[in-house]
Amino acid sequence: MSFRADLHCHTTCSDGSLSPEELIAHAKEIGLSAVSITDHDTVDAYERAIPAAKKAQIWLGAGVEFSSVDEGLSVHILGYDIDIKNQELKAFCQKHIERRKDRNRRIIEKLAKKGMVIDQDALGSGYTIGRPHIALALVEKGYINSIQDAFNQFIGDGKSCFDPGIPVSTDQTIAMIHQAGGKAFIAHPHVLRNQRHISKLLEKPFDGLECYYSKCTPEQERKWVQLAREKNLIISGGSDFHGAIKPHIPLGCSWVDQMTFEQIFERQRWK
Repeated sequence: MSFRADLHCHTTCSDGSLSPEELIAHAKEIGLSAVSITDHDTVDAYERAIPAAKKAQIWLGAGVEFSSVDEGLSVHILGYDIDIKNQELKAFCQKHIERRKDRNRRIIEKLAKKGMVIDQDALGSGYTIGRPHIALALVEKGYINSIQDAFNQFIGDGKSCFDPGIPVSTDQTIAMIHQAGGKAFIAHPHVLRNQRHISKLLEKPFDGLECYYSKCTPEQERKWVQLAREKNLIISGGSDFHGAIKPHIPLGCSWVDQMTFEQIFERQRWK
């Protein structure tokens, strides 16, 4: 069995449907050799995921995903090989969580004006609550038929109830990941449409580029691999698995090999 590592997946600690233990068990079940949990704005999953990975005998690499803004455009950044106990990183995560709470409140207020009333307290607490949780609440209330409909009609980027939140810059995010001993990767770059902006982003001190991704065509992947090689960036890949929140994306549908996994996770990995 060849070594396969899915380096982009989410748990219930952010907006996934599987607990850290369940995700590790699922990875083991489908024959993955390694994963990195990249929850939004939190590394809380690792307290439970590390012992689970050791028990399952699969590798686990430290990861996180942050939202950032550069020149008014959204840029998601994956932080790999980070020190999950770094206090400045934890404070940065908490800042993002508070930002999300304020953003959620504004989205919920806009939905209420359209007659779709949601109780923010009912969305949960203690973890990273985001738009998927709001979408799920809309479905449970019977306002819309599916999570995708919620994004397409109301809360997706640019839609009538969307709110961007208070931005955190791409430069600040890269610096924080580096401060925590990690490597900063541009996540799912295929969603970035502005070629001039992509060129400017690649001048920033990123360490890598997510070239293999569940929603990319082979042609798109070849384009990003070539660009990563030209810029001397590390190539990463992962599914962006969320479980039942995004049922069309199976765990392990995008992955990297052992050499890449070991190149990325030089310090913070467990088995």
